[in-house]
Amino acid sequence: MLVGKTLDKRYEILECIGGGGMAEVYRAQDMLLDRPVAVKVLRSQFTGDDQFVRRFRHEAQAAARVSHPHIVNIYDVGKDGDVYYIVMEYIQGETLKEYIQRNKKLPVEEAVSIALQICEALDHAHQNNLIHCDIKPHNILMGKGGRVKVTDFGIARAVTSATLTQTGTIIGSVHYISPEQAKGGLASVHSDIYSLGVVLYEMLTGDVPFSGESPIAIALKHLQEEIVPPAQLNPDIPPMLEAVILKAVAKEPAKRYPAITSMMHDLEVVQGTLREGDTRRLAKGDFPTQILPPIGPTSKPVEQEPKPKKGRRGLWAAVLLLLLASFTVAFMVFGQFWSLEDVIVPDVAGQPVAVAQEKLLAAGLKVSIGYGYSANVPPNHVISQSPEAGSSVKQSRTINLTVSKGTEAILIPDLRGLQLRDAEIQLKNAGLALGKVDEQYTSDVPQGAVVNQNPRAASQGSKGMMVDVTVSKGPAPRKFVLPDFRGSTLASVRTQLDSLKLKLGNVQEEANDQFPAGVIIAQNPEAGSQVEEGGTINFTVSKGVGAGLKRASVRFQVPEGAKRQDVQIVITDSNGRRTVYDDAHKPGDVIDRTVEGTGTMRIQVYINGTLYKDQTV
Repeated sequence: MLVGKTLDKRYEILECIGGGGMAEVYRAQDMLLDRPVAVKVLRSQFTGDDQFVRRFRHEAQAAARVSHPHIVNIYDVGKDGDVYYIVMEYIQGETLKEYIQRNKKLPVEEAVSIALQICEALDHAHQNNLIHCDIKPHNILMGKGGRVKVTDFGIARAVTSATLTQTGTIIGSVHYISPEQAKGGLASVHSDIYSLGVVLYEMLTGDVPFSGESPIAIALKHLQEEIVPPAQLNPDIPPMLEAVILKAVAKEPAKRYPAITSMMHDLEVVQGTLREGDTRRLAKGDFPTQILPPIGPTSKPVEQEPKPKKGRRGLWAAVLLLLLASFTVAFMVFGQFWSLEDVIVPDVAGQPVAVAQEKLLAAGLKVSIGYGYSANVPPNHVISQSPEAGSSVKQSRTINLTVSKGTEAILIPDLRGLQLRDAEIQLKNAGLALGKVDEQYTSDVPQGAVVNQNPRAASQGSKGMMVDVTVSKGPAPRKFVLPDFRGSTLASVRTQLDSLKLKLGNVQEEANDQFPAGVIIAQNPEAGSQVEEGGTINFTVSKGVGAGLKRASVRFQVPEGAKRQDVQIVITDSNGRRTVYDDAHKPGDVIDRTVEGTGTMRIQVYINGTLYKDQTV
């Protein structure tokens, strides 16, 4: 236990707050910057494995380049004696595992919200070519206000180098491990998607999909058994959300989501459905199973039982009655026709159908109504009449009116994914027109293709209607939260700036009695600011106390060995111990540096973590 000790005369270890098979996590105080931090320390049984330590340092440095609101920030990576440690942002709260155990099943809306925040973190990591490899509720921290933070980036890849039989290596993770990882294959973005699917399953059901007597038994279930559909354990899970989970935990990586952004999109659709009151979900009774006869051109009505034929006498009687009725009607009609006066047909075009009927009936005319579409005449108004207005007709003549049903309804086509020119052609073919064109950055839609449209696809529109679209401008310049570089040396920060694709701007020196020479005491923009790739960062660096300042020259040649060797120069003086140079070199490179310090200054050179040179000035 390290409680009560101070690492590198800076990080005071206060209490152990967690741990796993590979490392222990402590709450500590950064005495230089006077802030709480979390320090993750590699367990002692792994510090003797040079290959593992190298991978640990490499992955920790890779994790330091990831900066996102839903990812725990990495502040520092170091070694004090035989203690390898990573200094991280301290999050006051509990893990998602503890939150699930305390609340059992989480509400659907809350589980989807948490999963979306994890998706955002993984999307940022995947864009930086970093696979988490160990997504599980234990590595998700629940901060204030429901803010989710993903941790353990970097160490996860180092963990995969250990074998399955090592004690504690996969016990904490085997419930969430992907099939390809379980059988020793390489992890990919699909592995993170699988693990996130298991985490979402546990949030909604209160339990993991597979359990067993040993880690190997559970790993085999991931490879061989299908999960119990989550809706069987929690009927509140919507079918759409269950489909997302089942796709994420498919056994074969190719059958899962192709990217975390695709899963995030489906979860956003589910979230939108829930916010709309879930009106798009159908109850089981909405469409009960029925057996219906086929309906189509070949369908025939059920034949009626034939009635008995009437006698020939009855048939002749019916014919005579029909003829008599016809003569009577003809006489009455034609007699009346010749006796009626002529009338002029009123003009009722464009008038409401009720008003038109009233005018025609008042003129002694009859009315017949038909309907049609019109873009110019409002619904229930007369489009045209026949005979035309002003015609002279006999009283009781029928006037045929065509009444407007309004503009013809047109189904709005789905333009998403189409290039702008193709979308415009499709609109024209549908009788619609292209309206306002906006642009926005997006990473999952090709440049020039339609991202959104208004009105939305499959809604009803009218002929000639304008459809507004939003077109992709391609991926946006990456934005991220700027880390806090204060307390680090300028030499160590240069590498981090390169990995973040930032530029080193102006560097000013300032005398300071609290910070050793060469340590960054201020930065512009400030830590926590939103910056874009390619931005410039300016620094103010401490010159030390001034009095008693010493300078010494350090010159040596990198010895024979690996093609790439880590070289560090460490200074210990009256201001404490600090690393003033940290870079990689090939054998034969000559290092010539001037270092500064106060009082008695001890200069130590480490190559690949081993002391190579030690002198006191």
